Amino acid sequence: MYVTKNHIPRRTFLRGAGVTLALPLLESMVPALTPTRLTAAAPVRRFVGIWHPHGAAPGFWSPLQEGKDFEFSFITKPLEPLRNRVVLITGLDMPEAMATNEEPGGDHARGAVLLSGARPRRNSVSPFLGTTIDQMIAARHGQDTILSSLQLGVEDAGNYGNCNWGYSCAYTNSISWASPTEPLPTQANPRVVFERLFGDGTSLEERVRDRRRNASILDAVIGQLGAFKQQLGAGDRARIDTYVDNIRELERRIQIAIEHSINEPTSDVPFGLPASKHVHFRLMYDLMALALEGDITRSITFMLGRDLSSATFPESGYIGAWHGTSHHGDKPENIANYAKVNRYHVQNLAYFCEKLKHIPDGDGTMLDHVLIYKGSNMGNSHRHAHEKVPVILVGGIDGTFKGNRHLVFPDNTQRTSNMLLSLLHLYGIDAGKIGTSTGRIEPLEMA
Repeated sequence: MYVTKNHIPRRTFLRGAGVTLALPLLESMVPALTPTRLTAAAPVRRFVGIWHPHGAAPGFWSPLQEGKDFEFSFITKPLEPLRNRVVLITGLDMPEAMATNEEPGGDHARGAVLLSGARPRRNSVSPFLGTTIDQMIAARHGQDTILSSLQLGVEDAGNYGNCNWGYSCAYTNSISWASPTEPLPTQANPRVVFERLFGDGTSLEERVRDRRRNASILDAVIGQLGAFKQQLGAGDRARIDTYVDNIRELERRIQIAIEHSINEPTSDVPFGLPASKHVHFRLMYDLMALALEGDITRSITFMLGRDLSSATFPESGYIGAWHGTSHHGDKPENIANYAKVNRYHVQNLAYFCEKLKHIPDGDGTMLDHVLIYKGSNMGNSHRHAHEKVPVILVGGIDGTFKGNRHLVFPDNTQRTSNMLLSLLHLYGIDAGKIGTSTGRIEPLEMA
């Protein structure tokens, strides 16, 4: 292969009954004596958008120092080992989510602003927002993947009807919009997501039938897998073994979660949701990591919950309901308890990032070739304030996006829609305008 420059195509799949197994990037997929930029090892730009409802605990979120080598705050401390890939932003506002004199309420109904920068349309026959940046990135960078994009959540809900103040429930239940009138529903069931990642395009019912014949999806391709590995070098064989082991282990954990699910399977959804929210979060993050490693998709959104969520997180050290805890009354003890909930979700983000950091990808790691944006539509949630919303960015996009930065902007000077415009520019997309944006944030784009 070194002499002839022969190589395995990047888009190589193993197929069996109800199964399409995408493969990770292998050395054998990179022709020798060829510039990296002309091979499958050229950096691929990926995006993950994570929605965090109910804002952040004031006084516990923003680091005190600006610029490089800042001291991580209580909430962001779990990301410290990843400092060189972390950018924190303080001072961004979401005016599109703010109440007006005409509609003093509805603060919990405008969450879809996160990736759109557009104000949701109220009292409309059908929901209307704007195309979100994850879909723009998918259109540019994900057209040759199995799934152009993936929308995940942990709380099941439909996109129909009005929620409050005349707003469609679609604005609360979907942060990914393919067009101004097309919200994309989230999938909260880990097993259904697993089947989608490794399915062959047949219906869910057909894949369930095949799975009853085979204990694992890998059973359907085990013969091909053995034959395929024979043509690989030792390094690639080890990479395949690790990848397959990770799939098998995740499948096993999902099966355990199904056996302890909170709802009975039905013909439409033959697998229940995990009873433990902690288990549920980790499974979804692991599924996202596998989807990126196999290059099954390059654009993912993940809703950690919905506004007004009553979920509890004992692993955080506090057991109060999420929305209730967010209304801390500006009391120090209550704020400290809510900070524990915020920190817990950052710990889960750090878990995901560490996984990506240890997945090799071309001349770097998966974390080098992705950008994860975790944000909310609120700052101080007790006051339903949409100023100073928390923004966490982790990753290198294509290896060039610099971390170890805390960017601070004066009050009422920058908005998240401007940040979205800058992120699109970093992905090679010059949108001109998104939502209510007024211009890019140039300090964010500087190395």
